[in-house]
Amino acid sequence: MVGSSHEALHRIFQKDPALLTRALQGVLHVPFPEPRDFAVLNADLTEVEPIERRVDTLLRVETDDGAYLLVVESQGKKDEDKRGSWAYYLSFLYAKYRCEPVLIVITQSAATARWAAEPIRLGLPGWHSLTVRPLVLGPENVPVIANEREAERDVPLAVLSAMTHGRGPQSAAILESLAVALRTIDSESAAVFVQFVDSCLADPRAKQIWRDLMTAINYFWRHPLAEQVREEGRVEEGARMTLGILEWRGIPVPDAVRERVQACTDLEQLKTWAQRAVHATAAEDLFVGEDDRT
Repeated sequence: MVGSSHEALHRIFQKDPALLTRALQGVLHVPFPEPRDFAVLNADLTEVEPIERRVDTLLRVETDDGAYLLVVESQGKKDEDKRGSWAYYLSFLYAKYRCEPVLIVITQSAATARWAAEPIRLGLPGWHSLTVRPLVLGPENVPVIANEREAERDVPLAVLSAMTHGRGPQSAAILESLAVALRTIDSESAAVFVQFVDSCLADPRAKQIWRDLMTAINYFWRHPLAEQVREEGRVEEGARMTLGILEWRGIPVPDAVRERVQACTDLEQLKTWAQRAVHATAAEDLFVGEDDRT
């Protein structure tokens, strides 16, 4: 299960490697040759035991013009240490595989995208021993796909659009179009894409819109993320019910009791408290006997 936007932003290219070459050709307008085959490679570039170096995603692409290594780095913010590590990655990979490495950086931040696109030049002024020029995918060049038909034409690209622009003013239209488009692909792939998008939505309103949209799609409920959403919903309802019973019976609810109930994530515990609320004479009666346990 994907647990962060950092992971989702590069894992999507493991799920659909062809999306990466389409992005290079269609978004960045790089004349990348048509791929014949892809292979996901080990991303561990460690040479010496104490120094671990690992790229996010590494793909080998076979084309009529030869083989290429596509190095995908998910970048959340500026990190000057990358000037050294990215140059190392490319040099190491070329020495190991003897084919051309291409660095692609993907980010949700326009400022980070502009920083990442700056060439990294190592050597003397005016005579650079090594120059690294990352290709960058971010909010300023990934297309905004807010049309259902456009989303259906290239679902993985629509997923990338949602992951990249999920914080913007068009997020609702993007998510609604993607929700419709997901119905046109196989359920297993759709479930994976659902999780990628969910992991990248930092805006609480956008995340709630996405989860509301997904509740109507059957495949979503077979995914581990769905069980998390259902469990969260049951827990919230249990807390509301417990407090609601006390308030309906006219029993004052101190802040300490309210906070304890709302903080509880154990559904069985909430059921017990709801049953006690029916007969309680004070809000603190919910916890009778519990605070004395050792």
